[in-house]
Amino acid sequence: MEVKHELENSLLVDDDGRTRRTGTLWSCIAYIITAVIGSGVLSLAWSVAQLGWIAGPVAMLCFAVVTYVSVVLLSDCYRYPDPVIGTRNYSYMDAVRVNLGKTQTCICGLLQYLFMYGIGIAFVITTSTSMSAIQRSNCYHERGHNARCECEDTLYMLIFGAVQIVTSQIPDFQSIEWLSVIAAIMSFAYSFTGFGLGFTAVIENEMIKGSITGVPASTGTKKLWLAFEALGDIAFAYPYALILLEIQDTLKSPPPENKTMKKASMIAIFLTTFFYLCCGCFGYAAFGNNTPGNILTGFGFYEPYWLIDFANACVVLHLVGGYQLYGQPVFAFVERWFSEKFPSSEFVNNFYDIKLPLLPAFHINLFRICFRTAYVVSTTAIAAVFPYFNQVLGLLGALNFWPLAIYFPVEMYLVQNKIEPWTRKWMVLRTFSFGCLLVSIAGLIGSIEGIVSAKFG
Repeated sequence: MEVKHELENSLLVDDDGRTRRTGTLWSCIAYIITAVIGSGVLSLAWSVAQLGWIAGPVAMLCFAVVTYVSVVLLSDCYRYPDPVIGTRNYSYMDAVRVNLGKTQTCICGLLQYLFMYGIGIAFVITTSTSMSAIQRSNCYHERGHNARCECEDTLYMLIFGAVQIVTSQIPDFQSIEWLSVIAAIMSFAYSFTGFGLGFTAVIENEMIKGSITGVPASTGTKKLWLAFEALGDIAFAYPYALILLEIQDTLKSPPPENKTMKKASMIAIFLTTFFYLCCGCFGYAAFGNNTPGNILTGFGFYEPYWLIDFANACVVLHLVGGYQLYGQPVFAFVERWFSEKFPSSEFVNNFYDIKLPLLPAFHINLFRICFRTAYVVSTTAIAAVFPYFNQVLGLLGALNFWPLAIYFPVEMYLVQNKIEPWTRKWMVLRTFSFGCLLVSIAGLIGSIEGIVSAKFG
């Protein structure tokens, strides 16, 4: 066992001393799709059902446009003060710090890492429901669709948590490109499956179910809460602003990183919107008022059971990578902070090479093992206490949508481009931000009401 005080850097480094960036347009698209197409896609049919045939698809298209506008604004903040030749900002918080100052950086950091932590909780919930769905699908196939096929989600949460404890030891964001590619492939697989099952069900029904106003509710107030919660779910399914700059930092240049990011985002958002519309609309068309909260685990579909199993297995594999995509920035931030705070601590800073027979050498750090394990354990525990799929997604989507995907990108763009108050562009961007704030508040209210009703109702 060999002790080292720091990781050895690659001989290939950029002019800023960091490992040379090798990311391309296609690896960037893979990262984005991994980040965007996740558990949110599974709730879109339910969201369309709550909003109806007009408001549902329109809402998804609007969120796609808003997300791309956010990308355009934020990608120019990767370098400061010039978006092409300025100094790099390696993370979202770095960009906020140089543009907006220390106070807003603290607020941004709190929101960003809270949301990433919440994403981990949501992924644990989604994975456990998908794994449970595989077990129930096989049970229904063997014993009939009316059989009582109960299973315990907590066990599957623990299994997923154990897997994440291992994969969380991957050193850094740059090292998970292969995992992101696999996860992106899995995203397409279960999105296509959801779309195909919905399309097939519409053909078999020989009719399109649903209505202009969506699923009726017992009262007008309840309908409003459900519509707000649906907006939160759609908001969760789109924005990836909080890790956009981390993804952009993997890109090689030339061409300029912001140009590649905008192009990759346009392609990725177009593809994801197409899948979202297909999954959401065909799911609602197939089941109408009976549309389940999770299109692959709510058992609107029973057969072919092996296809249901395959799609849910793809969800699980995708979320193994998705969890790391959102977890690695948190790991990097905490570990960097502790390293700077305790530079003489061997527990925090020492690395050890451990060689096992027939395996490559492992480069481990005791603090990394302890912190990352505790992080995974805590997300798993909270998911077990609040296992409410649609409500948790809506809450996270509403919390993330305005502050991280809209407010900070708009404010940084205004500062970096020195846009004067009350000019036309200033008014447009402020109005845009305020409108998104109202949507975010609506989604937050609806999701909180849903969680309270599910837990105590």
